[in-house]
Amino acid sequence: MRYFLELSYDGSAYCGWQRQPEQPSVQQTLERALSTLLRQPIAVTGAGRTDTGVHALYYVAHFDVLEVQFDPDRLLRKANALLPADIALGSITPVADEAHARFSAREREYRYFIEPRKNPFTRHAAWQFSVPLDMERMNEAAAVLLDTEEFTSFAKLHSNNKNDRCRVMKAEWELLPDGMLRFTIRADRFLRNMVRAVVGTLVDVGRGRYTPAQFDEIVRSRDLSRSSGGAPAQGLYLSDVRYPSELFVRRMRLGGDDA
Repeated sequence: MRYFLELSYDGSAYCGWQRQPEQPSVQQTLERALSTLLRQPIAVTGAGRTDTGVHALYYVAHFDVLEVQFDPDRLLRKANALLPADIALGSITPVADEAHARFSAREREYRYFIEPRKNPFTRHAAWQFSVPLDMERMNEAAAVLLDTEEFTSFAKLHSNNKNDRCRVMKAEWELLPDGMLRFTIRADRFLRNMVRAVVGTLVDVGRGRYTPAQFDEIVRSRDLSRSSGGAPAQGLYLSDVRYPSELFVRRMRLGGDDA
C-alpha cells in the first residue's frame, strides 16, 4: 500500500532533503522514524531535492508498506511525537500505487524572503539585505521569465539535467505587511539552484546593477557566467507541490497560506 506524506520542515540543521553519507538529511530522519513505528524498513521518496539550509513550507513524499495495517491518523500523531521539532507531518493519506511524489507532480512553487533590516529573529529564515531595492524594476524583469522556456543561464553546471527547459507560470515580488519582500515563482519543474540564481540576479536588478532589459539579455544568453551568484539558502522555501486531482488533493494548510 502506498501513502502520501504532507510535511513542512526547517532545513537549517540538514544537508537538504536527500540522504547523504554521514550527514543529517530530512529523508533519513523521516525514514528512521517511520521504520521504528512500522517495524519494517521504510524508504521515503520525496517530491524533489532541496539543498542544504533550504526550508519547506509544504513538501510531499510517499512510502510503501507491506502487510501492515495501521490507522494513518494515529501514525501521524506518533510520528510527530518521535520526529525532531524542525520537521512536522501534516497528513498521511493512502493513494493509488501509481501515484508518485516526484514524477506525478505537475507544478511546484517556491517562495523567497528578503528581510530589509538586521533582525535576530529572521537570520535563519530570510536573506537579511539592507540595500534599498526597486521592486517595480524587479517585477518588470521577473515578467521576462514567463516568456522564457530555456533556463541555462540559471542552471547549476554538471547537474545531469536532460534539458534546461521549464515553463514558469508565476514570478512576482510582493511587499508584505511586516516590511519583508517575498518572491513567488511557480513552474512545471525547476533546475538545481535555479531559484536562488534567479533571485540573486533579480536583486541585482533591484539594486541598480542591471536594468530589466539587461536581465532579459542574461536570460536569453543561455550563459550561466552572466547571471549573479545564488541568493543565500536560508531565504528559500518550497511552498507548494501540485498533482492531478484524481491522484491527490492537498490536505495540509499552513497559517496564512494562500498558495
